[in-house]
Amino acid sequence: MAEEILSSEYLYRGRVVKLRLDQVRMPSRQLVTREVVEHRGAVAIIALDAQNRVVLVRQYRSGAGRELLEIPAGTLEDGEDPALCATRELKEETGYHALTWDALGYFYASPGFCTEKMFLFFARGLSQGKASPEDDEWIQLEHVPFVEAVAMIARGEIVDAKTIIGLLQVKPFIVP
Repeated sequence: MAEEILSSEYLYRGRVVKLRLDQVRMPSRQLVTREVVEHRGAVAIIALDAQNRVVLVRQYRSGAGRELLEIPAGTLEDGEDPALCATRELKEETGYHALTWDALGYFYASPGFCTEKMFLFFARGLSQGKASPEDDEWIQLEHVPFVEAVAMIARGEIVDAKTIIGLLQVKPFIVP
């Protein structure tokens, strides 16, 4: 069922994404145009403290036009190992270091038009350090009991996909 790419043209090359226009032949032989946003990929971290609280970050998201409550996350550098990126991003955004790390796999954020592959990690055994967010980030930390964070999904208070996926994926491993 693969599509055959006949031609590709970059319409935009930015710091975070590239926009590509592909002319493809579908298995039915029909010719169509695909708009593809290329992204290096990212990591997302469910960080759980000793009190079974999830470390969340509240920040304004331009795409949503509002503040969102999310698990810490960040974009991979070219060729960067996702596990190293997760360690770096947790420290940068929250100041935390984790003793135990579990890789939980990956998912595609929006595969209909975007190449972004997001790697998910579970971090425990946290110790506090000093956060050092990037210049273009304004982050407010929140510590939410795990059970409450899951309830916030049901109430529509947590609407970020990576956060929903991450919390629900580790839910079977959390002892209330």
